[in-house]
Amino acid sequence: MIDGSISQLGLAFFGLTSEVAPQFRAGVFKQIHEIVFHGQGGYDWNTVYNMPLWLRKFTFNEIKTYHEKQNEAVKNQNKDPKQKSLINPDGTVNTPEFLQASEPYKGKTSYK
Repeated sequence: MIDGSISQLGLAFFGLTSEVAPQFRAGVFKQIHEIVFHGQGGYDWNTVYNMPLWLRKFTFNEIKTYHEKQNEAVKNQNKDPKQKSLINPDGTVNTPEFLQASEPYKGKTSYK
């Protein structure tokens, strides 16, 4: 008779081994943390932990996609050539165009 404590198919029959299980567990807790943290108060830890796996993965991927789109929009906004920074790359102040007039102001100079 074969020892009943070890499966005939090996220890990895169910997909987890003693080497992989801590990494898998850390991944699950990281995913739960990300949903709770980036869900901005919409989820608590217990609710996310008890979610069905398909729903938790879907929620995680939706939040991930949303934040990736937000980051891409910020990057594209920063690359807009129409927007100018008030500080040049060398650290000097970039004077706005309206202050760089070629002629001095010839309006009323006294308020008496």
